[in-house]
Amino acid sequence: MKPYYDDGKGIKIFHGDCREILPSLSHVDLILTDPPYGLGDKWQGGGGGGKSSWRFDPAEAQKWDGKTVDCVLSLPAMAHECIIWGGNYYNLPPSRCWFVWDKKQPDTWTTAQAELAWSSLDRPTRVYRMAQCEAHGEMGHKAHPTQKPLTLMTWCLKFTSTPVGGLILDPFMGSGTTLRAAKDLGMNAFGIELEEKYCEIAARRLEQEVFNFGDVN
Repeated sequence: MKPYYDDGKGIKIFHGDCREILPSLSHVDLILTDPPYGLGDKWQGGGGGGKSSWRFDPAEAQKWDGKTVDCVLSLPAMAHECIIWGGNYYNLPPSRCWFVWDKKQPDTWTTAQAELAWSSLDRPTRVYRMAQCEAHGEMGHKAHPTQKPLTLMTWCLKFTSTPVGGLILDPFMGSGTTLRAAKDLGMNAFGIELEEKYCEIAARRLEQEVFNFGDVN
């Protein structure tokens, strides 16, 4: 399949449904992704500000559940290591290492104070705090409604065993944050995205100069 974008240096974007594209890809070093949870309508308060409500109405969220669950559950077998944001919404195997994003939100019933990522890594649970995002000026405009901070995804990569030149896959690419983090660290990365407008946004982000965030641990 011809990439939507190829920088000629190991970064590629594929436009399409990941369920159709994944079978054509080989085993990778790492999967780092943030799939749509599609579950906001199932939890108290979830429909009002949950992840699914950014992009889907409740009816669409219900349709999306059946489309993504099997795909997400198949991801760990496709990579040496795997990190899945929102992994607590899926019936994945027990994990020793959960990634926690402490969002420094107020203590209310409707606002999530943290997000969780399931991982296959054999290391203790790690916590990333919002102050680390703020220190890099990442609290402004987002190109995608559920976009993760670049420093958060860069932080995730530094806990993996993926070598420089290793291949990372993000089958739910969004605006390309995983690919941008991989490029900044000298890693190869493939992204898959269903919506063409986000493929274009990601391509523009990848054309920018490499950023140096220093120590984001």
